[in-house]
Amino acid sequence: MSDLRDTGRRYEMDEQGQTSWADYRLAGERMFIDHVESPPALRGTGAAGRLMAALAADAKARNLKITPICGYAAAWLARSKEFRDLVQ
Repeated sequence: MSDLRDTGRRYEMDEQGQTSWADYRLAGERMFIDHVESPPALRGTGAAGRLMAALAADAKARNLKITPICGYAAAWLARSKEFRDLVQ
């Protein structure tokens, strides 16, 4: 597994030679998560969840609120005791 990368529009994280990603947009102090995806080989391994945890930790460190557009991101944040307070 690699560290989280932020391209300015997409967070990326590599595992097993493949990349999971989350597309996002910033508007002021709010991050809109539009889409989260992992390659088929990583699905069911928790890769997307690890990406979301790293992404949410980064948002928290930057004092951003999160508005999940993606259904996966919304469900993950709703289940997260540590990061659900970021949802707005």
